[in-house]
Amino acid sequence: MIEKRVTDGSVLRLIWKWIKVGVIEDGKLLVSETGTGQGQPISPLLANIYLHYVLDEWFEEVVKPRLKGEAYEIRFADDAILCFQHREDAEKVLRVLPKRFEKYGLTLHPEKTRLMEFGRAAVGNAKKQGKKPETFDFLGFTHIGARSRKGKFTVHVKTVAKRFRRGLKATADWCKQHRHDPVSKQQKMLNAKLRGHYQYYGRPSNYRSLWQFYRKVRRTWRTWLNRRTRGTTLTWERFAELLGQYPLLRPRITHSWAGAGSHA
Repeated sequence: MIEKRVTDGSVLRLIWKWIKVGVIEDGKLLVSETGTGQGQPISPLLANIYLHYVLDEWFEEVVKPRLKGEAYEIRFADDAILCFQHREDAEKVLRVLPKRFEKYGLTLHPEKTRLMEFGRAAVGNAKKQGKKPETFDFLGFTHIGARSRKGKFTVHVKTVAKRFRRGLKATADWCKQHRHDPVSKQQKMLNAKLRGHYQYYGRPSNYRSLWQFYRKVRRTWRTWLNRRTRGTTLTWERFAELLGQYPLLRPRITHSWAGAGSHA
């Protein structure tokens, strides 16, 4: 697959050696029989090239011309969403997709692969049945079909619960390990963590999750600062005074509806 675009023999030999070099884990050399080594810098690049030919190109050139309606693919690394106008098209591709992957030594994750109805019609059908529309998780966001204030169909997103808990746990672990550091140093690092969280998850419809994350981080910080006072309780009043001097970065929306990501 690489040879379709790269003809330089020295580069191809270098890539081949990179694949075969193996990795050192716990002082032992592990050589992969198949695939690329976990953690190698070149592995994500090679995986993307592989999936480009296995899925992307195949879907555009072979699958779409045979379908009844419109179809689209959105992929990031090994996560992908296939969108179809008609259910029969989706069912047809779902039957042949495992065979296509098996041909190239790949398998679909049984718990993450599913067929669902999503879009304008799905919202209306769910409302008629008295149910909530189905949702799906992609790139750290739960995607929800909804109606805007003007009654038009729109897609709302919120932080995936698993990612939300993971971020809080990582913050709590850091606060525990660094609770004896100067408060100014702790504030600087916590703000860096909050800033990174807002920059990724700062979507207009996700504002409530951002505030929940901010409040829980604030509470966690107070908990671990309170552990180092040796008998003197850090009350919320005293903590509020501390926050006045060392404020935590409040939630903010970093991606507007007009951004390219929203259109995608």
